[in-house]
Amino acid sequence: MNLLVLAAALVAFAAPSFAQEQAGSSSTVVIDGSPAPVAPETITRDARNRATVRAIKLASPLVMDGKLDDEVYQTNKPFGGFLQVVPKYGVESTERSDVWVTYDEDNIYVSCRCWDEAPPDKWIANELRRDTNQLRQNDHFGVMFDTFYDRRSGFMFYTNVLGALADYSVIDEGQSNTDWNPVWESRTAQFDGGWTVEMAIPFKTLRYRSGLNQVWGIQLRRAIRHKNEWTYLTPVPQNLAGPQALNRVSAAGTLVGLDLPPASKNFEIKPYAISRLSTDRLRATPLNNDFEWDLGGDVKYGVTANLTADFTINTDFAQVEIDEQQVNLTRFSLFFPEKRDFFLEGRGVFDFGRGGAGAQMGATGDTPSLFYSRRIGLNGGRVVPIDVGGRLTGKVGEYGIGIMNIQTGDEVVSRTPDTNFSVIRVKRDILRRSTVGAMFTNRSASSLVSRDGSNQAYGVDASLAFFQNVNIGAYWARTATPGLDADDDSYQGKFDYTADRYGARAEFLKVGDNFNPEVGFVRRDDFKKSYAQLRFSPRPRNIKRVRKFTGEAGTEYVVNGAGDLETREHNARFNTEFENSDGVTIEVTDTYEMLLQAFRPVAGAVVRPGSYSFQTVQASYTMGPQRPVSGTWSISRGGYYGGDITTLGYSGGRVTITKRFSLEPRVSINRVSLPTGEFTTRLYGSRVDYGFSPRMFTSALLQYNSSDRTFSSNLRYRWEYRPGSEFFLVWTDEQDTRGNRFGGIGLRNRAFAVKATRMLRF
Repeated sequence: MNLLVLAAALVAFAAPSFAQEQAGSSSTVVIDGSPAPVAPETITRDARNRATVRAIKLASPLVMDGKLDDEVYQTNKPFGGFLQVVPKYGVESTERSDVWVTYDEDNIYVSCRCWDEAPPDKWIANELRRDTNQLRQNDHFGVMFDTFYDRRSGFMFYTNVLGALADYSVIDEGQSNTDWNPVWESRTAQFDGGWTVEMAIPFKTLRYRSGLNQVWGIQLRRAIRHKNEWTYLTPVPQNLAGPQALNRVSAAGTLVGLDLPPASKNFEIKPYAISRLSTDRLRATPLNNDFEWDLGGDVKYGVTANLTADFTINTDFAQVEIDEQQVNLTRFSLFFPEKRDFFLEGRGVFDFGRGGAGAQMGATGDTPSLFYSRRIGLNGGRVVPIDVGGRLTGKVGEYGIGIMNIQTGDEVVSRTPDTNFSVIRVKRDILRRSTVGAMFTNRSASSLVSRDGSNQAYGVDASLAFFQNVNIGAYWARTATPGLDADDDSYQGKFDYTADRYGARAEFLKVGDNFNPEVGFVRRDDFKKSYAQLRFSPRPRNIKRVRKFTGEAGTEYVVNGAGDLETREHNARFNTEFENSDGVTIEVTDTYEMLLQAFRPVAGAVVRPGSYSFQTVQASYTMGPQRPVSGTWSISRGGYYGGDITTLGYSGGRVTITKRFSLEPRVSINRVSLPTGEFTTRLYGSRVDYGFSPRMFTSALLQYNSSDRTFSSNLRYRWEYRPGSEFFLVWTDEQDTRGNRFGGIGLRNRAFAVKATRMLRF
């Protein structure tokens, strides 16, 4: 009932804005850049190299084959003139790119003839899976559309030589939402002298204002990875060298000449059917090959051109990859990233206290989150059923809106009761790239209160961006939990200067002892922290093999609620980035820790209360991600709470065997000696991927963790048999490797699932 009332209120709230948007859709837009080109010209540039591009209206759809042999390519001029970010900032690309932007009543098309002097066997093209990190390390071409020309948010699409698909969205120049998976297609081909691409993006996939002479923002990116060269249509800040510059929406060019069809209401229904065979020996009443089937689905409705409502019923996440295991040798909780589609789409709206535009304005790991979606539907490593949920996200004028309400069922093993979760987020655009906002969260059943009781959290925040490199962020938040009445707030102020050659950061953070956002995440409480960092990163001109040196020095002081020093850390780091994108890093850390309570890093080992001072030295070598074998090797040696620790690691690894087949191994080994004993932790894992086509792949994630002696496997087959509609086969298995003689139980749980979805668009 709460959800239905909320949905009705949201639609009523949004209705006036829809009329306002349509009424204002034909108003004159001031171009932020060079004047509009006049046919037959397709591009103009001003003295600052800002570009304005003219879109070409088609009489009939393109033939999507990637060959660029339609008549439009012969009768209309292409444009190009891409500019390097690296290796030579501001210089025209070493390879020519001929681009056309066209559209008809149903799609907008972006086509490019990517010239390349290197032979095809030198091109980097080894990824077919959708939305992977490796895809952007291939030679690729992509586009960003700022469909409301607000210079803040955009939709991104890119593809490689093999035609693999990657897409994501960005809100307020924040972090990428790579789990936005719209319907679109790409076709590629090769010619003597390079490769070609045609991308067709349906207008139904996008949110925009309809009408004549519409204006969008546009940015184009071409990565020539075999040269380690990144190029863009318009100038972007040098400190954003690499793929992240596509997210700087305010630096994009302008797209004119768009006579757009009426924006679709974008009504989508995506039902699913699933059957599952499960064994679970952790339950009070164990399951053994228990068969079940279920139905459910999602509904998406475009309330206005820029406001979308989503509903989910009997939500299932069987196709989601399991978490990558981590080793925790600290006394604080681990943070695991969200992987479930429903919570990932539109997540940028729910960012709170991020501070400053762009992904550069991060925060240190102790910063709490007011909203952490893994609190919903997961508890104690168990899946909690989601009965029904709804979400409204988008913009109403200058206001960003995010409202969510989820109802979950109970779960026996983790003793989770029926719970309702609500989140309300409002942001207001100010200045050119800044926002102020507020957030409220509610959990109907507090996890800390034995009797009936709920939990609320609320706060305000500001994210201010000045010039290209100055970011300021601040927030204040408070929680309400029965029995926790004092010291229940948290606040933070941050400053970040992110120029390419110099950098500086400063932060003050306070988290109260009773600050308890139960729809959020708190790693550490009852402290005040002061943090500062300076950076110097020159680009030497007389050392050909070196692209950039980076030296950083930082210091951190943490006092507890009583005013006693609890943590002090001084850190120095030096990195060399080579022209081939390899890198070597040396890092030295001096740490002081005061423990008021003992903690157990692993079973059988104890770190006792007391004061500890220790130093650590770490060295690492990173092989560039475009290489056939890539990743970071690291070794560290130092003190650990009165003892010592040696750590060996290999992370971010990838071994390309063929264009379709790859491995992604990782290793972490920690050898620890304490006054109370010695222990070694080992974590081994690998992802094994095989891509049949851009819309079909199989993947396996295999992991062993010595901390709990478990071996887990997660095998997935995904086939997008038509755009937006998918078929999955999923096998998950977790084994206790100790065996029965040593207190183990062998098989802990196992499941085999078959799931099919069908996208219906109206």
